[in-house]
Amino acid sequence: MPLPAMYGKLAPWFHLLTAPEDYAEEAAFYRKTLIAHSTKRPTTLLELGSGGGNNASFMKKHFQMTLSDLSPRMLALSKTINPELEHVRGDMRTMRLRRQFDAVFVHDAICYMTTERDLRAAIETAYVHTKPGGVALFAPDYTKEKFGPSTHAGGHDDKKSLRGLRYLEWTWDPDPDDTSYICEFAIMTRDENGGVRTTTDRHIEGIFPRADWLRWFRDAGFRPRAVRFKHSDLEVALEVFVARKP
Repeated sequence: MPLPAMYGKLAPWFHLLTAPEDYAEEAAFYRKTLIAHSTKRPTTLLELGSGGGNNASFMKKHFQMTLSDLSPRMLALSKTINPELEHVRGDMRTMRLRRQFDAVFVHDAICYMTTERDLRAAIETAYVHTKPGGVALFAPDYTKEKFGPSTHAGGHDDKKSLRGLRYLEWTWDPDPDDTSYICEFAIMTRDENGGVRTTTDRHIEGIFPRADWLRWFRDAGFRPRAVRFKHSDLEVALEVFVARKP
């Protein structure tokens, strides 16, 4: 299945859709959570599905990081703000680096695991790359219990040119009995000459009950727990999963 346009032809625009500076609060939460649940203070960190490197731009101050993503264009974008970090192209379901890290971090890229098989494979990838006593942190947008339809709008302007981006995101679930939902995007990009183009982009994302998440972590060998995260910009608290490797 081809990547959504957001991670393909629109990847160079991604930092105008979601700006790195907007990630300070959540990156701080993820860092503190990883440290709090590790048996010793972690120094090395593998991020699966690192995208444009927004979280890494904050977390790299505290960890020696390796960033991986399926999209070469997103990796190229991440290198513009994280040039000192190791970047590796890989699929979180199958990637094997043949080394282990003190911690593994998977942000919202985990939402693209839409089946039990895919999610279990991503959890297994995290497990084999985590050192004994280390932790993996997964941060899905929703669990089944927390999902609700929504509409969001946003975007940013380039401070150095006329480039700008605005988007409308419409999240809905056509079949509440399956393991996926839909995010529809309408994305308007304005180029250096003031020309505006509109792209529609459909994202099929996965959604699973909390109990399934916890069971699949345990099946992989982790000792997991759910942790509440209340972001100041969100009305509803999110739920992330921290899993320690014995």
